[in-house]
Amino acid sequence: MAGKQTRREFLGTAGIAGLSAAGAASMVQRSAHAATRGGTTQRNVVFILSDDHRYDAFSMLGHPFLKTPRFDALAENGILCENAFVTTSLCAPSRASILTGQYTHRHEVIGNGPALKPGTATFPQELQKGGYETAFIGKWHMGRTNDDPRPGFDHWVSFRGQGTYFNPTLNIDGDRVKKEGYITDLLTDYAVEFISRPHEKPFCLYLSHKAVHADFAPAPRHKGVYVGQKYPHPASMADTEENYRGKPEWVRAQRNSWHGVDGMYDKSIDFDTFVKPYAETVLGLDDSVGRVVDVLREEGILESTLLIYASDNGFLFGEHGLIDKRTMYEPSIRVPLIVHCPELFPGGQRRKELMLNIDFAPTILETAGVPIPDSIQGRSFLGLLRGRPTEWRKDFLYEYFWEAAFPQTPTVLGVRGERYKLITYHGVWDKYEMYDLLEDPDEMNNLLGDISLGTRAGAIDGYIPGQLQGETKKIYQEMRKRLDELLVETGRWQEPRWGVAQ
Repeated sequence: MAGKQTRREFLGTAGIAGLSAAGAASMVQRSAHAATRGGTTQRNVVFILSDDHRYDAFSMLGHPFLKTPRFDALAENGILCENAFVTTSLCAPSRASILTGQYTHRHEVIGNGPALKPGTATFPQELQKGGYETAFIGKWHMGRTNDDPRPGFDHWVSFRGQGTYFNPTLNIDGDRVKKEGYITDLLTDYAVEFISRPHEKPFCLYLSHKAVHADFAPAPRHKGVYVGQKYPHPASMADTEENYRGKPEWVRAQRNSWHGVDGMYDKSIDFDTFVKPYAETVLGLDDSVGRVVDVLREEGILESTLLIYASDNGFLFGEHGLIDKRTMYEPSIRVPLIVHCPELFPGGQRRKELMLNIDFAPTILETAGVPIPDSIQGRSFLGLLRGRPTEWRKDFLYEYFWEAAFPQTPTVLGVRGERYKLITYHGVWDKYEMYDLLEDPDEMNNLLGDISLGTRAGAIDGYIPGQLQGETKKIYQEMRKRLDELLVETGRWQEPRWGVAQ
């Protein structure tokens, strides 16, 4: 956009000359794309979502070779939320949770096939009611092959299912158009055009990337950049008896599956090759974020816009012999979260509170001055970012529901606290997992791993009471009780389905 006169600059010259003072003031207010509602400034919102972007895949967080200067700059001038998580680590369920602010069991998009139920409230619909112009650009994914415009958006650019990295067919406001080029760049082109067009209302742009989903395909300018680089194998990747001591049997067995390091994608690629095109594909996202920041700056609205960057889930890179997501291990459920709005909060901060994907919707709505509907289960973290005293969660519920297409991962229900994590499995007779994340951040020492499962009456979820002793027993009972409480609090059952531990 070099040489382009911004709308604000235009209004400062010929555009205002023929207007009355009142008319000029009104035009200037619209040029800032801001309005007021109930005394609250209705700020523009840009929400950027990527796919399968690991929480630590940034140069600022010590990646061994990946360079992400635009992400790093955004975090330096904004807030990096170091403990952001998803409540289900799978594309469509997480995207539905982001839109609705609800857990998967509430919105019922439990896999990658279902669509959102008609009538389900989403934050873009609420923003429309509150006077916003809304646009969706990118991967929708809920409803598989249906790429039709969805409720809540004034402008729509999307594609069917996972889409393709090159030369996609896009649905542009209901018309399908074949486009030439690289998907990350094309989606960013549409995003930049939307931001820079004249707006009569405050706007919300939801830019939803395909990247960095497998099969990884970097832009031609980035292809091969990291050939020859080495990604260090995590300690828990080793196929040894010691490494898998105390782990559920299905974890080691999955090494040879589609999502295991020894069988990945039907053995079509090896692990050491796999990690390099992933990093090269992230470079396109870094460019995209930079272009969005640049156009916001050119339009004179970077400081006042709420800009959020996040991913729909994390991604395992060899931890426990696995790749992909779905499981409740940390690299699967942790996601990047960068929030930028200098007019609301100073940059350069790092926050450690547990923030969830179901919190994005209420945070955006509160920032916009739009009422938060009762259907939302998440909480706005705007007050935290602004330094207000806020009582915040100490733990959260994680859930993943077994998929017939990927049967190697069982149904997971768990609770992740500030220090301890409990993971329970259903549909498989195997060990549960409990970790002390302070002493064991790589989750290599299952605190329940040396305790035998049994079928005796009076067993605690299958664990023989005589073996579940001392501090381990106390922590387990507290975590198991909390899991049952969360299942009730989030509205899945009227009473704990699996029984409160005694």
